Formats: sequence, structure tokens, C-alpha cells
Amino acid sequence: MQSLDIDALNHLRDWLAQGYAAALVTVAQTFGASPRPPGSMLVIRDDGVLVGSVSGGCIEEDLIARRVAFFADPLRRPIRQRYGITSDEARRFGLPCGGELEVIIEPHPRLAEVEDLLARISRGDVFFRDVDLVSGQWQYRDATPHDKTTVSESQFMSLHGPRWRMLIIGASEISVYLAEIAKTLEFRVWVCDPREEYRQAWRVDDVALLDGMPDDVVLAFNADAHTVIVAVSHDPKLDDMALMEALKTPAFYVGAVGSMKTSDERRARLQTLDITPAQVARLHGPVGLAIGSRTPPEIAVAIAAELVAARNQIVLAASSVRAAQQLA
Repeated sequence: MQSLDIDALNHLRDWLAQGYAAALVTVAQTFGASPRPPGSMLVIRDDGVLVGSVSGGCIEEDLIARRVAFFADPLRRPIRQRYGITSDEARRFGLPCGGELEVIIEPHPRLAEVEDLLARISRGDVFFRDVDLVSGQWQYRDATPHDKTTVSESQFMSLHGPRWRMLIIGASEISVYLAEIAKTLEFRVWVCDPREEYRQAWRVDDVALLDGMPDDVVLAFNADAHTVIVAVSHDPKLDDMALMEALKTPAFYVGAVGSMKTSDERRARLQTLDITPAQVARLHGPVGLAIGSRTPPEIAVAIAAELVAARNQIVLAASSVRAAQQLA
């Protein structure tokens, strides 16, 4: 599995290789509530086939209806299009009350450009794709996970790459499903397990498998505020030391699987290690939302759901801070 945006770019590459004309559409900025955040993408083929999403569906229908005009310009000049300017238009395009969004439509991207973009993403780079809104030319420059997709009168700066990281302790069945789901949620995932038998059975593509001791791996991982660390090994000898180090980091979420009884016992053990009560209190355990999950796929869904909720709170808080700064 992969994220919706990466899937769209893969389709764009394949279509261009097959000789189709196609356009790349990216959300440049939003105002008020909107279905998809800046940087969200879709691709549309000249025959109306579409992959990806920039809204709940009504804007996609408008893009399909207007596609002939997009492909009429042989100079590949980008088109800026805003939706939801009036309340009637917001209702027409299915936007939330007061919501507006602006998209950049790039007709006729070149196959070599798309292949280069996908290669940079697959390396795990975090970068801006700078689009000249007059010529349509692309350039690249480094970015950080804290940067944002932005647009000016002459330039569109689209942020690409994994802004969120996940380190899973233990290559168990739960971690297999969690890693697959996390990739669709824009996480770059690593799994650590020193047990050879578990490493040999690992089967998730595009996930780095680390074989050091978990506490050493956590220290070397350099967790930041965009990081998740989850222990799923079911082995206290692996989990406890890794969690001790993880709880000292700025990681926005640290959790471990287990029942309520197991979680209480884990907290008691952590209290005897080199860690403060306040740090122990950061531990999420039992990990995940309480949805009655029992099987590895269900547990992975519960964990992923709680991670999305925690991440969205961070994004919302950051947006509120930016809005307050703009009004000051």
C-alpha cells in the first residue's frame, strides 16, 4: 500500500510513458475548512480518467469537465484556480461552510520530470518542488518537515517527502500491518528487531529493517516532534529499554501494546529505570483507540487511528498559532 498522492504520481508517470496527455493538480492553499490539505494531489488524463483527490468529489467533477481547456496550451503554463469564493460556489463544490481552496493545474508535465520527482520521494528526501507560475519550469531545494506548501504571485512551492517518521520496535505481525497502514498515512517507517528469526520473516517493502538493540537504535534515531515510536515486540527485555530512551525524546507519541495489566506492570518497571514520573506519564498504553481489537490487523488499525488523532491535534495547534501570528 502507499499514500494516495504517491499513487497519483505513479499513475501520472505510467500515463505519460504510454503517450497520454495528463495534468497534475495540487492544492496550493486553503481558507477555512477544506476536505484536503495543501500539497494534496490528483492527476487527470486527457480522456477524463482521474486518480487522487483534492476535495470531496465535486471539484474533481469540475476538473474533468474543463480538462480540454487545460490541454489546449502547448506551453505547459500552470493555471491557478480557486473554488468556494462565494457561499453558492462552496455549496456547488461540496466545500464545508466558509471553505475555500486554490489549486495549481500543471498541464503536460514531462515524463523525465515526474520520474525524477518520484525518485527523490523514494529516497526519503524532504524538499520543495518550486514551480515557476509563468513558465511552468520545476526546480528543487531542500526543506524540513516543519515547512509548508506555499504559493506567491509567481511561484508555487510544493512540499514533498516524509514529514512524519515512525519507529516500530519488534517485527511482529502487528508491526507488519501497522507499517503498511502507516505508509498510506504519510509516515516513513523503520522497524527494529535484533531477533534474526523475526527479521527473516519481514515482508513489507519500502520499510528499513534495523537489527541493533532497540535502545541503541532509539538513541541513534534522533526522534523529533514529528516522530512516533511504538513497541510491539511483547518482550520486556526489548521494549522497556527502548521505551525508556524514547520517553526522553521530543517524539509526539510513544506507545506500547499490551493489556491494561501489562501496561501497569510496564509503567512500574519503567519507574525503576533512569526516567522521571513525568516521562513515564507520556507513555500510551494500552496503545491505540479502544475499539475492541484482537487480531493483528485490528490492533494496527486502532494504533493508526490514535496516531492520526494525535497528529491532527499537532497540525491544528500549529495552524492556530500561525493564524494568531498573522492577526497580531
